Amino acid sequence: MSASGEIRDAGLQPERTRLAWRRTTLACSVVAVLALRQAVRGSGRPVEVAGAAVTALVWLAFLWVAHRRIRELAAGPSRGLAPRSALAVVACTVALAAFAMAVII
Repeated sequence: MSASGEIRDAGLQPERTRLAWRRTTLACSVVAVLALRQAVRGSGRPVEVAGAAVTALVWLAFLWVAHRRIRELAAGPSRGLAPRSALAVVACTVALAAFAMAVII
């Protein structure tokens, strides 16, 4: 309820947010697959294998947080993203971006 006593109609906002989480998950999946592909096609040095393993772990962590958030949004009215979850998402995104830059360089 709002301050004036009216019930807020969320409209399509929860669906748009859920779709945005799915798109972000897809983008992170593409980054992880490309990094793993690069490691497999590379020379197989321990550094490349370790980088691929860390990329896979970061990707799995992001999938866990995103799936949890998508389920919360589908369940009904949302309380908002918890600060710990937001920090985890930011850390995963920054880590995947750093790994992508490392693969390019």
